[in-house]
Amino acid sequence: MKKSAMVLVCVLSWAYCALAQPAEPAASAVDVAAPADANSAPADPQASPQQDPQNPPAAQPSTQPPGQTGQPNITAPPELPKYPDVRMPGESGIWLGVGGSEPTGQPIFDKGRASGITNNSLITFQGRPKLGESAEIGFAMGLHNALVVSAFTTRAAGDFTSATPLTLWGQNYDPNVLISTDFHIQDVKFSFEYLTWPYPVESRRFRLKTLWQVQYVNVVSGFDAPLLPITGPSGGPLYGANGQPITYQAKGSHAIISPTLGLGVAEYLSKYVRLQIDGSGFAFPHRWTLWDSDASLNLRFGHFELGGGVRAFHFKTSTHALYYMRGTLISPQVSLRWYSK
Repeated sequence: MKKSAMVLVCVLSWAYCALAQPAEPAASAVDVAAPADANSAPADPQASPQQDPQNPPAAQPSTQPPGQTGQPNITAPPELPKYPDVRMPGESGIWLGVGGSEPTGQPIFDKGRASGITNNSLITFQGRPKLGESAEIGFAMGLHNALVVSAFTTRAAGDFTSATPLTLWGQNYDPNVLISTDFHIQDVKFSFEYLTWPYPVESRRFRLKTLWQVQYVNVVSGFDAPLLPITGPSGGPLYGANGQPITYQAKGSHAIISPTLGLGVAEYLSKYVRLQIDGSGFAFPHRWTLWDSDASLNLRFGHFELGGGVRAFHFKTSTHALYYMRGTLISPQVSLRWYSK
């Protein structure tokens, strides 16, 4: 009995010691994946587990935004704000205009530098210019630009008595003879008006435009001695030494085709009131000089605009020609325009 009790005590003691001793820790994944030291043998590539082709590993959910693969998440910059583009009359559609003016000024006529004429040829045209007539048509082109075609014409006639012999357009006139003069000016202008400042316009009321133009000016002048006889006692014409009927009329013309450059300023004082100032010109030394300018205050009523102001026009034809003319006309003027928009 005592022997059996001793055996039972020894078995229980051994079991208690076995249960109380800590178990060997299992190798973690970190220990397995840790790099081997220099003395360790390289890992066998065949020892890695093979993927089962029948059961591929499940795809991991992607953290990239839709439509992007392997690219960083870039945010597009915000769009620039859009400014309102306010167009005033004359900056869209087409328009037509007519005007009238009362020019003041008396051009002169003279012989050229190398004409070889011995008689005096310097005279001043007489008479007040008649009503000047003008017309224009404009086409809006792009953002606040425009193409404008305009025309202007005026004429004048008068008489004077010269104290010296004169040679005018090849016709000789004796002293103390009544001489009649007349001239006719025609001006046609093609003007491209380009908005230079401000840009963008937004809702500003000021405009500065550069003017790129081609201008055609034609000046016709004539002379006569209306009191000198050209008929004989029988009423028939008198004949000269050359066998031709005697006449004291002389007539000629000068033409200028020139580019002109300038600036145009517009200030819209209100929706219905516009202040406009334009000026352009061009000069070729000893050949021609051409410039004109105008200022007007314009009031709009619906599709119509009534304007009033002043215009100055200067021309000089080539002094290398046999004869030349020059003059400056200043004209108070009124205008009426119709706008399609």
